[in-house]
Amino acid sequence: MLVVGLVGWGPNLHPTSLTPDEQYTHISLWCLLSAPLLIGCDMTQFDEFTLNLLTNDEVLAVDQDPLGKQATCVAKKNRHQVWAKAMEDGSLAVGLFNLDYTFLPAADVTADWKDLGIKGQYRVRDLWRQKDVGTFKNAYTAKVNPHGAALVQLFPVKE
Repeated sequence: MLVVGLVGWGPNLHPTSLTPDEQYTHISLWCLLSAPLLIGCDMTQFDEFTLNLLTNDEVLAVDQDPLGKQATCVAKKNRHQVWAKAMEDGSLAVGLFNLDYTFLPAADVTADWKDLGIKGQYRVRDLWRQKDVGTFKNAYTAKVNPHGAALVQLFPVKE
């Protein structure tokens, strides 16, 4: 059950106790795991943030990819994790997670091609922001807030 937006039962609705960064993490991981997305909030009372979380078509496409593969954790370093999921079109969906304590600053989290089992150049698309961030070789690093996540898709570039 997705715990974003206004949650609770009957007239006792209250905002989720998850921070915005934790909500990005929550949705990102569920989509990487190809989990059923059960909305646990009152859909008649979406705020703009919750609506954007639950209607980002690029993020939802990761969850609904026809290949049906689940992501696996491919790297753990300190309190950072990288998860990867093969997609039907030959791309990879990659989640970069920062499990640091909330009082720490944002940290660099790196997806290394060796950990992902890939080589060469890849176009990286930030799925939450719905924009390409560039072409990278060997690794991609994102600045990720504590309890936050970056969700990207890697597309091979023909050399």
